[in-house]
Amino acid sequence: MKVLRHKFLINFYQAIETTSRVYMILELAQGGDVLEWIQRYGACSEALAGKWFSQVTLGIAYLHSKGIVHRPRLTPRPSAAGRDLKLENLLLDKRENVKISDFGFSKMVATVSPTLKNPLQHLVGCFSHLSQTYCGSFAYACPEILLGLPYNPFLSDTWSMGVILYTLVVAHLPFDDTNLKKLLRETQKEVNFPHNHPISPDCKNLIHSILRPAAKRASILDIIKDPWVLKFQPERPTQEIQLLEALCLPQTNTRTQEAAS
Repeated sequence: MKVLRHKFLINFYQAIETTSRVYMILELAQGGDVLEWIQRYGACSEALAGKWFSQVTLGIAYLHSKGIVHRPRLTPRPSAAGRDLKLENLLLDKRENVKISDFGFSKMVATVSPTLKNPLQHLVGCFSHLSQTYCGSFAYACPEILLGLPYNPFLSDTWSMGVILYTLVVAHLPFDDTNLKKLLRETQKEVNFPHNHPISPDCKNLIHSILRPAAKRASILDIIKDPWVLKFQPERPTQEIQLLEALCLPQTNTRTQEAAS
């Protein structure tokens, strides 16, 4: 946490250790968390969902560009508080901007420079590490984790982002987490939307691109370049895109793009 500095992450300021305690001084988020907001007010307008989701996207893009995954931690009860990317861990400052919090189970993952013999597909090329730490609140965990398979932790983060976006616009989780067998079946099908919520096709398409099998799942690079997300950015996140592309695109392709520009 000491090396992380981003406007959409909770900042760590100082740790004070005594003989019996460690005190951590963190940035204050006066607005509570996003789950509390939804429980109080219901589904977000698409404009507010876009604002918050685009802020989450920039925060996660920053982490992934540094080879850091927020990643989930499985809790014994679906409702239990866990250290993962979920609505409870999206805090709000006094201006209702998102601050991603709770990095207690985050992990720094070594990245591998992509080559043409090892092309990137959804961050598997440059972030090729597979994790076997099975963690995360069931409702936010990707199917690979639920099945106990080795999984790409970067794509685990983006799956959680898809669950977050769906819940922002619908006000309930996309999958029933009260029964693990049912949850497994549901996560392997295309997610459905209720008819009584006006959600734009672009938003639905983004959610569908995230909540899908890992081999086809959108990476953070895909998400940050998505037209629906860009619509809610104050300016095009050129620097973040360039950092991710430098890690992810094959080097010859990157050189060709630079020469063309």
